[in-house]
Amino acid sequence: MGNSNLLNKMAEIIQKSDNQTAKQKKIMEVAISLFAEKGYSNTATAEIAKLAGVAEGTIFKHYGTKENLLLSIMVPFLKELFPSMADELFEELMTDNISFEEFLRKFLKNRTHFLLDNQEIFQVFIKEMIYKEELKNELVPYIFEQASPRLGKVIDVFQKRGEVIDLPISQIKNVLATTVFGFFISRFALLNRQYLNDEEIDHIVRFIINGIGSAPNP
Repeated sequence: MGNSNLLNKMAEIIQKSDNQTAKQKKIMEVAISLFAEKGYSNTATAEIAKLAGVAEGTIFKHYGTKENLLLSIMVPFLKELFPSMADELFEELMTDNISFEEFLRKFLKNRTHFLLDNQEIFQVFIKEMIYKEELKNELVPYIFEQASPRLGKVIDVFQKRGEVIDLPISQIKNVLATTVFGFFISRFALLNRQYLNDEEIDHIVRFIINGIGSAPNP
C-alpha cells in the first residue's frame, strides 16, 4: 500500500465519521490531498486553510498544530483498519510450506516498502507517540491487542514445525516485537534512512534466527 493509497483510505474513514463537523471534514480532506500531492513537510497550514475555505486560525483552534491535524486523521484510521490490514498481511505472507526464515525476510521487505512509502507520516507518528503520553496510552495497547493474537498464531505454526525454540509464545512475541519495531524505528524514524538493502535485512533475519530459531523437525 503506497502513500497515496494509505491517505486515500484515511479520507474514506473521515467521510464516514459522525464525530466531525462539515468544516473539520473539509480541512482533513484538503490536508490529506495536499499531503499525498506534496508530502507532509512541504504542506503549510496556510495552504490547507486556503483550499478548505477557512481561516488558518480555524485550523489552530481545532487542532493546535499540523502534527495534531495529522494525528486526528491517523488515529481513527488505525483503529478502524489496523485489524483488517494485519489479517491481509499475514494471509499474504503465510503461504504453504514457507520457512520461518523466509517468512521473516518477506515480512521485513514488505514492511520496509510500506514504511518508505509513508515515511513522513511514520516519523510524525513515532515522534508524537514518544512525547504524548495520552496518545501512547491510547494506541500502544490497542495495536498490541490487535497484533498479538495474529503474531501468536504465526509463531505457533513455526514452533510446531520445530523452527522456533520451545519457549512460551508470549516471550517470543516480546522478543520479535522489540527487535523488529526497534529496527524500523531506528532506521526510518530516528536515522531518517531513505532505503534499506538486502544485506541489512539479512543481518536482522540472522540475528532473530540465532536468537529464537531452531532446526526444523525432520
